[in-house]
Amino acid sequence: MISATPSVFDASLSRSGDAGIDAFVGRHAPDIDYTYYGAGKVALRDGLDGLVEPGENVLVPAYLSPAVVEPFRDLGLEPRFYAIEETLAPDFADLESRIDDDTVAVMSVNYFGFPQPGLERLASLTNEYDCYHIDDNAHGPISVADGSLLGTHGDLGFTTLRKLLPVPDGAILYRVADEVKAAFSPSPLAGSAERIATTDCRFVTTSAAETALGPLYQSIESMLDDGADDPSSVDPGARYEATKAPMSKFTAMVTDAADPDAIRAARRENYRTWQQVFADREDITIFYERLSEGISPYEFPVRARDPDAFLAALHDCGVVGAHTWPILRESVFEADGYDTATRLSQEVVTLPVHQSIEPAAIEAAGDRLQQ
Repeated sequence: MISATPSVFDASLSRSGDAGIDAFVGRHAPDIDYTYYGAGKVALRDGLDGLVEPGENVLVPAYLSPAVVEPFRDLGLEPRFYAIEETLAPDFADLESRIDDDTVAVMSVNYFGFPQPGLERLASLTNEYDCYHIDDNAHGPISVADGSLLGTHGDLGFTTLRKLLPVPDGAILYRVADEVKAAFSPSPLAGSAERIATTDCRFVTTSAAETALGPLYQSIESMLDDGADDPSSVDPGARYEATKAPMSKFTAMVTDAADPDAIRAARRENYRTWQQVFADREDITIFYERLSEGISPYEFPVRARDPDAFLAALHDCGVVGAHTWPILRESVFEADGYDTATRLSQEVVTLPVHQSIEPAAIEAAGDRLQQ
């Protein structure tokens, strides 16, 4: 079985040498101020507080999970969605048409752990219109592009640790611009809990059950699902409010013990193995053919001609962690002007590459797919 998330029993959590997330950030972003949080959305809210006023607006890409804009609403800001290109770059004509005197920030998104195309142009645009550039790097906590840690390309940025590590929560707020550093005043939600909580124990127990029961556990989880494939079933506000807690003590311990270099190497190897599996499939288009040095992929995204059939075939071959992405906000899904985002949300299927997967398991799944 190839599951959706890494295991708490993975060997990459054994400290050796200069390991830990702190050491990694210190090597790759030595001049950046950063703070741990329980969730990236809460980190983003704290990072913007003190810089913005109610009634202003923030531009975000339409190809985005629903709850990401909730921090803006929390601060009294209007989220405005801009269109994207097939490459996931901003549609700059559409983006610029939505900027007005009340635009306080523009968000870029590093999808799947890769830098969003057009970052330099977007930075020039935010400079031209004198607004902040938010670098959403939820997918790539340890991705480095052109010598810079993703998440630190804007005036402020954030990343999400639970997309990298077997933890229940965890995020980092990066403060890059001097103005952002000066205005920052952490809320009580900043930092981590002082002791292990019941939720930490429950997370470890659940992870152990998933490891032991495999497909049976996944089947139980799917029966308890609330219909995540349907945009109308998602309550972004509730999801956001549920994340309002400091980072757990368990996450802090795992973060300190993790070996980012080993994790990145394992994810890159698994990514390349999936590339070999789908190299000759005419019905599957690999989104990123090139895995640049320093990139730690979150998942292996492809565009499928028949996503439902492809997902069914993957499940039959033991790949239970594949899914389409993302669930779009209802105001975006199939709305005029967001055709590309809607189409991609239906066609893009992501496959797991996390560090608990052995390349041989991917190869075996590939062999079964071809039978």
